[in-house]
Amino acid sequence: MLQANRGTVKASLNFNATTDAEALYKAMKGLGTDEAAILQLLVARSNVQRQQIKAAYKTLFGKDLVDDLKSELTGKFETLIVSLMTPPLAYDVALLRNAIKGAGTNEKVLVEVLASRTPQQVKDIVTAYRQEYDAVLEEDIAGDTSGHFKRLLVILLQVTLLSSILVSSAVLFSILALFKAGEQKFGTDEQSFVTILGNRSAEHLRKVFDAYMKLAGFEMEESIKRETSGSLKDLLLAVVKCARSVPAYFAETVYYAMKGAGTDDDTLIRVMVSRSEVDMLDIRTEFRRMFACSMFSMIKGDTGGDYRKTLLLLCGGDDA
Repeated sequence: MLQANRGTVKASLNFNATTDAEALYKAMKGLGTDEAAILQLLVARSNVQRQQIKAAYKTLFGKDLVDDLKSELTGKFETLIVSLMTPPLAYDVALLRNAIKGAGTNEKVLVEVLASRTPQQVKDIVTAYRQEYDAVLEEDIAGDTSGHFKRLLVILLQVTLLSSILVSSAVLFSILALFKAGEQKFGTDEQSFVTILGNRSAEHLRKVFDAYMKLAGFEMEESIKRETSGSLKDLLLAVVKCARSVPAYFAETVYYAMKGAGTDDDTLIRVMVSRSEVDMLDIRTEFRRMFACSMFSMIKGDTGGDYRKTLLLLCGGDDA
């Protein structure tokens, strides 16, 4: 369940769209751009308020605010600010479109979005995708992927959930089917993993995981890592992790986006933008629990400039 109050970015109480639009225009007018003023203002407003600022900017100056921001800003900072200016649903739709229509398929984006969004969000994404592109998301994804990976994505798009009333009676069947499909069989029946993990509610899956642990003697994630590979393994793991805890899944995603040589800025931006008004406080808590540092300190050490300042504001504080 979404908890909007667990975000680090909240609506400004003393909000005036016209005043904010004028401040942004001033920050971009003349020689040089006041990047600090732009980032401080936009991060201190909710996405709904940013849309109101955009409308006021158009009325006042006859120009598109996002176009002006793109012309004044550059690099990762530009990408981050433009992403913050995009409504959440439109942002998800554009992410999926770019993932399947760009050069090659970005499986990482498909996995992250479709495994982590709520059933209602997925339904909204499917509808908005059709309206925006006059195309069927399921067909576009099916045409760009293959095998069991494609099948699980399609199942997730169909948002087929088991009724909570049937959860208890279906648990035993799921456990036995998974165990038979994986650990007790030479070779893996990936189809069983896909069908069971794709067609169940998070509540049901958590019960399956607990019982599977008692039956098999190890966690579901261990079986998936042993029995599957590639994009299918990544998607199955994401489904399992999100069923356990969406904030923990994103904490891990942020950590590995910054760990090692080079930062995966695309992933970092996606998570910080999409979760800033949803559950960033919980992601920070999970990050501190799972790793030997705070999310704030890792962002501070792995990024720089106005890009870093914006990310740190979205993070909302240090848990050191």
